[in-house]
Amino acid sequence: MNAAAMNANYDAVIIGGGHNGLVAALKLARAGRSVLVLERRTQLGGAASTEELIPGFRFNTGAPNANLLAEQVFALFRQHSPAFIMPAVRAFAPQPDGTGVTIWRDSERTAMELAQRSASDAKAYWEFARQLDRFAGVLSKMAQLRPPSLTQNPARLLFAWARLALQVRGLGGKDMMDFMRVLPMGAATWLNEHFESDAIKGLYAAYATTGIMQGPRASGTAFMLLYQHMGGALQRVVQGGVGAVSGSLAKEAKLAGAEIRTGASVARILTTDGRVSGVELEDGERITARQVLSNADPHTTFLKLLGPAQLEPRVYRRFRSLKLRGSSASVHFALSGAPQFLGAVGHQDQLQGDIIISPSADYAEQAYDDAKHGRLSAAPVLMARIPSLLDSTLAPARKHTLSVTVRYAPYALAESHWDAERERLGDLVLETLAEYAPNLRTLVEDRRVITPLDYEREYGLSGGSEMHGQMGLDQLLLQRPVAGNVGYRLGGHAPRGIYICGAGGHPGGGLTGLPGLLAAEQALKE
Repeated sequence: MNAAAMNANYDAVIIGGGHNGLVAALKLARAGRSVLVLERRTQLGGAASTEELIPGFRFNTGAPNANLLAEQVFALFRQHSPAFIMPAVRAFAPQPDGTGVTIWRDSERTAMELAQRSASDAKAYWEFARQLDRFAGVLSKMAQLRPPSLTQNPARLLFAWARLALQVRGLGGKDMMDFMRVLPMGAATWLNEHFESDAIKGLYAAYATTGIMQGPRASGTAFMLLYQHMGGALQRVVQGGVGAVSGSLAKEAKLAGAEIRTGASVARILTTDGRVSGVELEDGERITARQVLSNADPHTTFLKLLGPAQLEPRVYRRFRSLKLRGSSASVHFALSGAPQFLGAVGHQDQLQGDIIISPSADYAEQAYDDAKHGRLSAAPVLMARIPSLLDSTLAPARKHTLSVTVRYAPYALAESHWDAERERLGDLVLETLAEYAPNLRTLVEDRRVITPLDYEREYGLSGGSEMHGQMGLDQLLLQRPVAGNVGYRLGGHAPRGIYICGAGGHPGGGLTGLPGLLAAEQALKE
């Protein structure tokens, strides 16, 4: 494509080729808009990529699965839909005593297994699973609506939220009150109301602290537990790796007329007379556009690409105070065979979902205690997955991939830096897992460690924050990313035509596709 064509006017430029940016591009292109996607890396997908980190072995480097992918996003696939594998198990948590707890897609099967550990917990699980499904279902409906603002709410938006309020009321008096009570609770408190076994409380505590720098006792972590279950109890594993979702979205967007460029790093968002006018690339090329949708995190979008001079002082202070708090790292192993976890010997189907090392809620809280002081957790919470058990295309014959998300790994270390701690992190993860899978050490052929600093440098996640900003109660709904939004753009005197379409917008992080879809819908209307 010649330089003149590349400098042509577009209706919309999308900054970042992550899955949300590609959803936005597809939605806009199908509406007849001329769209250009600019991705800094040579590979699309961002934090939803599948990469050959070790020769012959392909790993999901960020999002592990498509459990949260919204139905509205599924509906966008017409000719290039990714394929999914649905294992029967959601999670397996091996215990120090050699046993294990399994959460199956089938609640009855889960309760039967829990009965072997605690008759009380088996009975309590039915009520907990019912609450989890119903409350997460309400949260899912909230996630599918553009967030209201303090002003400038279209009548249709207000009607949609009013209808949802009636649905919440339709839960019934007790469930409605419980829903409002649970949302701001600490996950540990909610779990203590239901269960007596440390094992099951530790398993759910790991979900409740996904991607956030908080322990399970902190207010609002019950919300995160619900958020992580918006897709229900199923595991939706993407065949070929989670990057296939981004690949399919890119193909659909191109068919709809969108243009996609990789290796194109945006340096500045350009404005003229209070409106966006395009972007300037690192090499000096300028591209004009009537709207810019940014899949970059809000800190990068508004403080680096737009610049403080374009923001009101109070809005600038809000972005400077945005809580990023990256708390996760990952370690990826190439294995010569399948690891054998205690409590699952001879039952490899139990290892097809999440493998969680979090023996109790207290264990998870202690891991957080290290991190809040700027230390890598001495006994970390681990969420491991062996995708090659379900998809043999990810590894050579009879070999396997093992990917481990590590919490807590604080972005800012108090007494060291991540380039010096990289291999210590890899050793710690291997040692911790080997306590539950004794044959693991003999299987490791190679490994690759991705630190929070790597997530910032390589994947563009400011502060290593996979959620594009902490998903605390003060950074949700109309306050995501900061107070004063009108949906997915800034209100007040901020330049018009700039939208957040990534995880920094409502509803937040994870492979949902909803921020991209809802931001594009708002851009189309405005």
